[in-house]
Amino acid sequence: MLLSGQAILAPAHDHAFSVPAFNVSDYAMLKGLVEVCEELRSPLIVAIHPDELAHVGVDFIPAAIAWAHRATVPVTIHLDHGADVDQVLTAIQAGFTSVMIDGSLLPFDENIALTKEVTRIAHAVGVSVEGELGTIGKLDEQAEEGASEIIYTDPEDARRFVAETGVDSLAIAIGTSHGLYPATMTPELRLDLLEKIKETVDIPLVLHGGSGNPDKEIAGAVERGINKINISSDIKVAYHRAMREVLVADPSLREPNLIQPLSLPAMKKVAEEKIRLFQADGKADLY
Repeated sequence: MLLSGQAILAPAHDHAFSVPAFNVSDYAMLKGLVEVCEELRSPLIVAIHPDELAHVGVDFIPAAIAWAHRATVPVTIHLDHGADVDQVLTAIQAGFTSVMIDGSLLPFDENIALTKEVTRIAHAVGVSVEGELGTIGKLDEQAEEGASEIIYTDPEDARRFVAETGVDSLAIAIGTSHGLYPATMTPELRLDLLEKIKETVDIPLVLHGGSGNPDKEIAGAVERGINKINISSDIKVAYHRAMREVLVADPSLREPNLIQPLSLPAMKKVAEEKIRLFQADGKADLY
């Protein structure tokens, strides 16, 4: 069942759980994630970053949409971290049902202006919009873009941002970073700040950089009002680590249909753990 971002997040907002947004970079990953969400009866947001879209190509999107239509759970096809209007238009034309415009590195008023324009365009064709306020860190060169310094979301700025842009959901900065945390670094989320933002705005809140954070903190974020959590690094590490092990165990393997099925269970296991942590299992029945 293919849904807009607003439609998939509304039950999460009403029933206090988070929809997993898993970043997808190839067809096998898409297949595995739809399967695990169907097994657990969880809604699914298929997140595709512009770099990932450049890798798989826009012709990948009709296949993702076909999977969504056939799926027995709600699925949204979402542009992750769109940087400008052109990227958003490309996504809308390709069939995405949700887009993110990330103006978080811009001055506040410029972020509002850009997000407002994207919202006007997307809403005209029934596509949902996620904005971002505050900055997410970046931990390694393979991670999605982020700031060298985390700027926490100000609750009053969030109130004004939502009111002036009309966004359907808001990604906030409470201490997460894109990528994988080094062993010497222990992330700590500002759950107190999340509570204040939740009291100020009444739309679904989004947490980016969800990989590597302690389960206890992620569970606390879900309990305090986060309704969408992005996971990229954790599932990709599991998938490709397993793929390396498969290839080392049998160097003669060359066919993807022999390699990928042996690699996907590791990714699906991590996805299952996240779905349960987000309290999204069984929630497909709410739609």
